[in-house]
Amino acid sequence: MILCPNCQHKELPGALFCSECGTPLVSLDILNTKSIQKTPSDTLQAPTVIPEVPTRKNVAKINELSISLHIVESGQVIHLADRKEFTLGRTIEGQPILPDVDLSPFDAFTLGVSRLHAALRIVNGEVVVTDLGSSNGTRVNGQKIVPHVDYPLNHGDIIALAKLKIQVLISK
Repeated sequence: MILCPNCQHKELPGALFCSECGTPLVSLDILNTKSIQKTPSDTLQAPTVIPEVPTRKNVAKINELSISLHIVESGQVIHLADRKEFTLGRTIEGQPILPDVDLSPFDAFTLGVSRLHAALRIVNGEVVVTDLGSSNGTRVNGQKIVPHVDYPLNHGDIIALAKLKIQVLISK
């Protein structure tokens, strides 16, 4: 039984107010909130990017980078040059928008690669990957990334477009 602090009336356990005088029986002082710990997941957290002001040094750094894609299954290497952004995907006949890098010869359809699956870009002297809302997702070193968010890449990182694994080779 709970005893009302105001009128000493006895109430059943769980009562919030005294049925005689209306006094609150539960003090907010004794209620504690518990912090919920976030469980680790396999989703990569979006990085916080601090915009960098372009300088001669940064521009030179951007122009020096070159990207190559090593298709893990076949061992073939695709060299990307002369641009700062490349879309990756597969093509089908009659497709109105084509990716810059067509992965169809690498069995992309069977492996679940979307027509416009991901983009590789050079931003502030760094290579980043962005999932373009693909059907089967993109992973960086085994961790799924959130669509439409830039994730930095390092030399040798493995990106998986659905089940197609590609090693990113970055040279300066």
